[in-house]
Amino acid sequence: MRLRNSLLCVLLAISTAAYALEAGPPPALAPLQQQAQAAHLSAQFLSRFHYKPVPLDDALSAKIINRYIKLLDPEKFFFIQADIDQFTAQHNKLDDAIYREDLQIPFAIFNLYEQRIVERLTYARELLKQGFDFSQKEDYSFVRDKEPWPKTTAESRELWRKRVKNDWLRLKLAGKKDQAIRETLSKRYENSLTRAYKYKSDDVFQIFMNAYATSIEPHTDYLGTTAAADFDISMKLSLVGIGAVLQERDEYTTIRELVAGGPAQLSGKLAVGDRIVGVAQGEKGVMTDVVGTRIDDVVKQIRGAKDTVVRLDILPADAGPDGKHKLINLVRNKISLEQQAAKKSIITTKNGDATRKVGVITLPAFYEDFDARRKGDKNFRSASRDVAALLADLKKEKVDSVLIDLRNNGGGSLTEAVDLTGLFVGKGPIVQQRNARGDVNVEADDRPTPAWTGPLAVLINRGSASASEIFAAAIQDYGRGIIIGEGSFGKGTVQTMVNLDELTHNDKPKFGELKMTIAQFFRINGGTTQLRGVTPDISLPGFSDPEAFGESSYDNALPWSQVKAADYVPYGDLKSLVPQIQSRHDARVEKNKDFQRFLEDVSELNVQRKKRVISLNEADRRAEMAQQEARLKARGKAEDSSAKDKDDAAVDAELNRQDDGLQANERSLSADIAAEKALKNAKDVLLNEAAQILGDESDLLKSNVKFAVQQPAAAVQK
Repeated sequence: MRLRNSLLCVLLAISTAAYALEAGPPPALAPLQQQAQAAHLSAQFLSRFHYKPVPLDDALSAKIINRYIKLLDPEKFFFIQADIDQFTAQHNKLDDAIYREDLQIPFAIFNLYEQRIVERLTYARELLKQGFDFSQKEDYSFVRDKEPWPKTTAESRELWRKRVKNDWLRLKLAGKKDQAIRETLSKRYENSLTRAYKYKSDDVFQIFMNAYATSIEPHTDYLGTTAAADFDISMKLSLVGIGAVLQERDEYTTIRELVAGGPAQLSGKLAVGDRIVGVAQGEKGVMTDVVGTRIDDVVKQIRGAKDTVVRLDILPADAGPDGKHKLINLVRNKISLEQQAAKKSIITTKNGDATRKVGVITLPAFYEDFDARRKGDKNFRSASRDVAALLADLKKEKVDSVLIDLRNNGGGSLTEAVDLTGLFVGKGPIVQQRNARGDVNVEADDRPTPAWTGPLAVLINRGSASASEIFAAAIQDYGRGIIIGEGSFGKGTVQTMVNLDELTHNDKPKFGELKMTIAQFFRINGGTTQLRGVTPDISLPGFSDPEAFGESSYDNALPWSQVKAADYVPYGDLKSLVPQIQSRHDARVEKNKDFQRFLEDVSELNVQRKKRVISLNEADRRAEMAQQEARLKARGKAEDSSAKDKDDAAVDAELNRQDDGLQANERSLSADIAAEKALKNAKDVLLNEAAQILGDESDLLKSNVKFAVQQPAAAVQK
């Protein structure tokens, strides 16, 4: 699902309606020889060297095809039951075909998928020529993952009639007139139609191989050459380019953000909203028109070797389609992705007359420049190095405690998880690994003394996974700090990257890479975070749906298990303080308006999440809107009249604005950016409360004789 969604975001629609509707059926895509070879090679590797080796046989073939269909059509809007029957008849043939280096089965499925897209969306556009009767009492099942497939084309058309009617009603309720609604939806469906003409064989192969890999185990993936390059960038936090965040809007590749210090920003010649209509290589290269080109292909043309020139043909943001263009020369340079790097801030908390400074370190990922480290670069970039520098800064600013914010940190480098933990516990075991043979190895840090010995807490949520869970679990097992937030994701497996081109001695990228599970990690107390995750000492509410997100949501997740505990000495038993911390937390949030509003929002979201059917009756929908507006107005009246609370209410109103019926790229860029900014500037209720909880921990540690005299150096390996 993850890879399919990301692929659909970049397979952009950028041609006219005439192109989509008059060009006939989309071209049939065929597999390349190198793709069939890569599939065969992957099958050999996965069936022999995976942590849970699964032979590619008829049983696995059935799972792969079912998962492939689900990736293509998760809500069952395109295929009908006869299509599914046709696909499932191939269940016992796929394994043999892969070993014969024959990928006709998945490509035939995809080609029919494209055909169904054209049929369904052509019908959707035809429906726009007529109006809809919103006085009728009928419902629309908008969450369809558990619904049966439409049995016939007529049944599928009825489903699409309701879908289009709902799209129309959403815009009508937002105040749009009929003509504007027709134009908006016609363009939306046109764009979706055109995507069917923009797929490439690489896209089909990526989706299919993802279906194969994740049918074995959820965290095994296949990465084609493009996906592998993007993964490398995410780990290094750097790339070579111009330093611009790009977004597809209508027919154009549009600049959404300029990276500070990058060539684009330093040139002073580009602005947010400018559109790139042409790209040329070097001072004299031929300018290539990129209007209507997929954004991933435009990005490939803009990236390149350091210190080389790329020329851009720009249509300024304020210019019309026939406006004056400008040509810009930029020299490519290394771009640091600082938005994804560790950051620090300070929160001041008050408890009676006592004021405390809490140093917050936010870490979005456990990144590491593997290549630079392997080459012996003493200044290679890594999460633990950046955090160590931030800790030194926080010490200079005389903070009383440190809070590590790992919310939505999906993991990364295992080495970095070990090194980061060592900053707080010093020398000692951090995590255990068990490989496919059953051998258990202990990963330890050799730092002689911790970089931070003061009060510590870790903030996690359902999106905290893998390396984040290793870190949080070790901090909890050592009794080094308290864990705050939601139960974590539950990913307790270790992956390695297998470069298929290196295995076959290819000079150029051809076969891609496997991200393959090779081991399972265990806490130093012997348990694993697999499936169960890390349970916080102090629980906070969150917006995640554990039934749809997290390891337990996967149908083929590895089970929880246990090994012998490692040999380690805890700092102490912070659990003895948890009841007092919990009591203070409960008393505080009961009086905290912001926290109570957050609880109300979580409760409302959970109610809405359970709805799978929506009314297509205008009066019913307006009544629902009125009820929601009344809830928000009642909240506003409950606020006091101070200027500060008025500002907070304004932000809240922005975040809870009524559905406008639009998709992301249908809103104005300025409005989209403004909404994003408002979200970033909104109060972080959970972070503020976590800082207060850490303040409670600090107070109790100081007043507890046992902890006051405790020496952190005691936590060393026996």
